[in-house]
Amino acid sequence: MPTETSSTDDAAPRGGLIAALEEIAADAGEDGLSLGAFSHRLGERVFGVLLFALAIPVCMPFLYGVPQIVALPMMAIALQMAMGRPEPWMPKRFSERQIDKAGLVRMATGARKWFGWVERLARPRLTVLAGPTAERLVGAVFVLFCASILVPLPATNTTPGIAIALASIGLITRDGLLVLAGLVLGTAWIALLVFGFLFFGAAFLDILKDFVLGLFGAGETADSMPEALALFTPAG
Repeated sequence: MPTETSSTDDAAPRGGLIAALEEIAADAGEDGLSLGAFSHRLGERVFGVLLFALAIPVCMPFLYGVPQIVALPMMAIALQMAMGRPEPWMPKRFSERQIDKAGLVRMATGARKWFGWVERLARPRLTVLAGPTAERLVGAVFVLFCASILVPLPATNTTPGIAIALASIGLITRDGLLVLAGLVLGTAWIALLVFGFLFFGAAFLDILKDFVLGLFGAGETADSMPEALALFTPAG
């Protein structure tokens, strides 16, 4: 019978998680790395590290390809975390997916740009929310967030992606406040989707699209799509 082990017992990568992503991107060859090799470089026993790294491309709004591809490995990892596995395992078809060097660079740059300040502020607090038992509950909620990412609607990937990234940083740094913030953000977003469709029906889609276009800017998101879509390239 497996003992209750928290992946947070493994320290975050030396120099910080985002620094580790930048180092991996700098050291990678032009062909990049497979998802399996990438996880080994990060320290694959840390669930939070993997989930944070995979959540970075998911945070980009108005993408209907990359987030859905990444969400499946993320869901598999989150499910294992909920089951209390001591370390993550990915099926061969997931681990062989290739991330090219340019994609690794964009991932590290995005992590520094969007979450560098969060990593600097993170510190151990409310550690009961980042402990072994809480981690299993967080994994179960992450499965729901990943299911939301699979829905090809405006911003259904962005908000849960940010939520997973925040909570993952919290797990890595044992910052229960960040874990709580991520869970509240993702749960509130899913609740908004459910109630929006219940009360407004199909019209809610137009309301949501107009809101997100105004929030992020249609031109900026359109310009970012070609780069983000190139993040994952077929293995071969």
